[in-house]
Amino acid sequence: MPDISASPHVDPLVWGHGPRLFEIFVEPTCPFSVRALGKLDALLRQVGEERITVRILFQSQPWHMFSGVIVRAILAASTLKGGKETARRVMDAVGAHREEFEFTNHCAGPNMDATPNDIIRRMEQYSGVALEEAFALPDLQSAIKWHCKYARQNGIHVSPTFMVDGLIDPAISSGDSVDAWIERIFS
Repeated sequence: MPDISASPHVDPLVWGHGPRLFEIFVEPTCPFSVRALGKLDALLRQVGEERITVRILFQSQPWHMFSGVIVRAILAASTLKGGKETARRVMDAVGAHREEFEFTNHCAGPNMDATPNDIIRRMEQYSGVALEEAFALPDLQSAIKWHCKYARQNGIHVSPTFMVDGLIDPAISSGDSVDAWIERIFS
């Protein structure tokens, strides 16, 4: 059993501490979000943590059928030892095995018979993080609602969406290079 008493709060998914704020709204099984998430470490390395703050936020989307379960499990992981790094490990595991968490054409396939518990067990298997107990934390509801409210207040409708210093930048795409991101973020 994981020790959730050591870190009972939801650790914000924030890296870096620079003055430029780069926020990315993602759905963890969206292929475009997964591609964007894969660029964040390179972005931080190239720019430097003293120049940029990167924040990951969730934009759960109903056509990704297990989105709510997966988002809750990732936020649950952030309450465990390691906080945001543990959450990132779970998020990366989902991205690396996204077909295991998706439906064929968003409506068919083997996941039609999967339960939320099956999805959590897969996340645990791929990430090596025990999630079941933390998943049941009642306080996660507040964090999930905060992510939803923050996205709605900022006009976020799809993932991934990128904001620089509080303004959506529709010119930034998951298909762009990290260098192109840097140019947009610091222009």
